[in-house]
Amino acid sequence: MSANLSESLEPPRVGATLQSLRQAQGLSLDELSRRAGVSKSMLSQIERNQANPTVAVVWRLANALRVELSELLSGEKPAAPAIETVASHATPSLASPDGLCVLRILGPIDLAGQFEWYELTVQPGGALESAAHEPGSREHLSVLGGELEVSAGAISQALKAGETARYAVDGPHAIRNRGSAPATALLVVLHP
Repeated sequence: MSANLSESLEPPRVGATLQSLRQAQGLSLDELSRRAGVSKSMLSQIERNQANPTVAVVWRLANALRVELSELLSGEKPAAPAIETVASHATPSLASPDGLCVLRILGPIDLAGQFEWYELTVQPGGALESAAHEPGSREHLSVLGGELEVSAGAISQALKAGETARYAVDGPHAIRNRGSAPATALLVVLHP
């Protein structure tokens, strides 16, 4: 009987529920921190179950997420939404050291290393140069605007808007903008 009593005295763990709700709404820790008036470090600790929030903090978080207090306290991950939306500002991006190439990471992180897709913007003179991926990997580059040149091994191919190149990337490869205008493309990477 005492085991049941001690289990019922443990505060609910809201970390996984908080993280799921935040991500489902496309909110960064910074944005939720601003909305709820709770520090980013506290939010991070709550999500990792390293801190138990007070009732006042849970109430502010529930209001900021526009959910019932009981949903946040349930300790259960909410069902995945029928349509998950990621806000533009919440889409991570990577820039080349010279800033001439930017990759917006469009694919979910749980597919990284299997199936990845990006929006690529390359300024004139910019190049996205890559080392070999694992054997059997392929890229698919669809140019949306401007012109790009793809090199895979010793072969290069110029691409105009509307064209797609598919090529092996188990050796060094590059995407370059040799034109005078910025170019944009969708880049899909398939790993074996």
